[in-house]
Amino acid sequence: MTGTTVLPRHRPGLALGALAGALALDVSGLGVLNAALPSIGTRFDLDDTTLQWVMTAYAVTFAGFLLVGGRLADVLGRRLVFASGVALFTASAAAGALAPGITVLLAARAAQGIGAALSGPAALALLTEVFPAGPARNRALSVYAAVGAASFSGGVLLGGVLTQFFGWRSVLWFSVLLGLAVLAVTRAALPGGAGRGGRLDLPGAVTGTLGLTLLIVGVSTGGTTAWIALCAAAALLLLFVVREHRTPDPVLPLGLFRIASVRAASLAAFLQYMGSVGMLFFAPLYLQGMLDYSPVESGLALVPMSLGVFLTANFATGRLLTRYTPRALMAVGLVLIGGGTALWVGTPQHGSYLAHVLPGLVISGIGQGLNFPSMTSAGLTGVEPERHAVAGAVNVVAQQIGASAGVAAMVLVAATGDDRLTGYHLAYLVAGIACALGAAAIALGRRT
Repeated sequence: MTGTTVLPRHRPGLALGALAGALALDVSGLGVLNAALPSIGTRFDLDDTTLQWVMTAYAVTFAGFLLVGGRLADVLGRRLVFASGVALFTASAAAGALAPGITVLLAARAAQGIGAALSGPAALALLTEVFPAGPARNRALSVYAAVGAASFSGGVLLGGVLTQFFGWRSVLWFSVLLGLAVLAVTRAALPGGAGRGGRLDLPGAVTGTLGLTLLIVGVSTGGTTAWIALCAAAALLLLFVVREHRTPDPVLPLGLFRIASVRAASLAAFLQYMGSVGMLFFAPLYLQGMLDYSPVESGLALVPMSLGVFLTANFATGRLLTRYTPRALMAVGLVLIGGGTALWVGTPQHGSYLAHVLPGLVISGIGQGLNFPSMTSAGLTGVEPERHAVAGAVNVVAQQIGASAGVAAMVLVAATGDDRLTGYHLAYLVAGIACALGAAAIALGRRT
């Protein structure tokens, strides 16, 4: 069955606001509770091993359910799945804000991740319906990407301010308010439709979701548990690939990876999140541990990165996409992300913020502002419209693996240093080199 799409007239700004608001919910969900973790640990008397699952529970389900979310959006209808995902995220945030114990809070965080996995791919596909290909779509992608790329570090800062003045539960109540605002305008702002037909391949959905979930668990933990999870993930993902080759209605059409732009966008997404989230992971350790910043001060110190992302994506990248290919801008963006990260190799034990920290943040932020809209556009180039949601899911999966597996690799590299600061420098250097190599591969790779 093929559904009809009804586009809202004269409300593109409202549509973009709803889609960008949902993206801000999804992305900030990874970082907004970061500053609240000590308060949550004190409230529930948690050790660090248990406490980290407040973050990890969200990241695991977010990454694990993305492909299913993309396929459901294409099959059932994008606005329906988008609204369902935002509603689940919002209800789960409320449950977390009211949580009497850590078990309820962790379950709520996991449910938030599923909500984000449903709304994220649908949002990207809806954006391509509302805005036709050309300058209008490039501009919309730039605004959408500016919000998305700035939301993680912005969420860290917002979480610190709310926690300090109103307590950790206020962070989740803020997510409830934003989610309700998005839901309030969804029906009026976004195109409807009954879906593109087809069915959800249940065996593929189960093996793919479990495989991705265990992959993220494996790279987020250590010791024997990590190896067991990674081996199980490898087996399940192998079964998933075999299944997707054989079924007529795959969760992930493997033919997407025959499209050069999709491959380049996936590589760019992985490397951007490895470099940028890696910087944000090590930043508070350096700023608070070696420069004696408070949590709020360290959050404020990261604002220039968010500003660099937002201003570049919002005011420059859309225009540049009308003159240059996404591939070219991805390559330049990755060089800047890698260069900004590598600049932190020069951070001394008692460094100066202006001389040693700020330049890398700004350069990396500009690179992210160039790369994020470009990789989002490239990830849909050459893909049939009916598969835009699942193609968007592929790009977000690459982002999440970069944010987890990539950062885990940086942490392992840092552990090999003679001391903490030397370890940080090694991690920055490896990330910078990886981004440079990725930029070269994208610039020199096949165009078709």
